Amino acid sequence: MAMPELNRYELMWMLVLFDLPVVEKAERKAATDFRNFLLDNGFSMVQYSIYTKLFSGKDACEKYYKLIGRNLPSEGKVDIITITDKQYENIISYTAAEKTPKKRQEQLLLF
Repeated sequence: MAMPELNRYELMWMLVLFDLPVVEKAERKAATDFRNFLLDNGFSMVQYSIYTKLFSGKDACEKYYKLIGRNLPSEGKVDIITITDKQYENIISYTAAEKTPKKRQEQLLLF
């Protein structure tokens, strides 16, 4: 029996972007705790204050909207953006070492 192909319009990427104060020791701890919370819940760091995670659909994201809301630091700004895998594939990345843009690599599924 063939495995059904995943629909790239149903798979959702959640991006958590934040700007947290880190002047005081307690603020640095809160920011570190929030980053660790994201990592412990399966998010990957894209940049120091941008984390992503792939979900099977919009409904699967709902649990994490609430979970993140319950674990926000007391200060700072946190935004959550959710886009389809098809939209995410259009990301173009530059690095300081390479001036040629790179498209995102095709996702591999292993079972």
